[in-house]
Amino acid sequence: MSDHPAYAGSSVIPCLRYRDAPRAIDWLCSVFGFVRHLVVEGENGAIAHAQLNSGSGMIMLGSVSNEGAYGKLLVQPEDIGGAQTQTTYLVVADADAVYGRVLEAGAAIVIDIVDEEYGGRGFTCRDLEGHIWSIGTYDPWQQ
Repeated sequence: MSDHPAYAGSSVIPCLRYRDAPRAIDWLCSVFGFVRHLVVEGENGAIAHAQLNSGSGMIMLGSVSNEGAYGKLLVQPEDIGGAQTQTTYLVVADADAVYGRVLEAGAAIVIDIVDEEYGGRGFTCRDLEGHIWSIGTYDPWQQ
């Protein structure tokens, strides 16, 4: 049994940092289909904090900063040769439509679109700043 109250959305929310967070927000909304929930601007055009929704899920993001305890914990993919220690999976209704938008946006496909043995259809790509995303129709909550 969980020791937290019921949530209307996801109780696990990935957090990302972008060098050009305003551009990343526009890209994530237009290419992946996220919707702006909250965007808090910081100094000099930076994003102090943003929340983007997709269905009942959410990601949080902000501009890269080496200041503060949290900022000192993070590096960008380009700082470590494009490697990742974690990735984000985004459930979508139509993986082929998102795949088309990703290709139009010029993003790198790292695993091509395929029908998965366990169900669903999906692919893996890098976003405009190199973060790896898996996008697919497999919804573990509906299985």
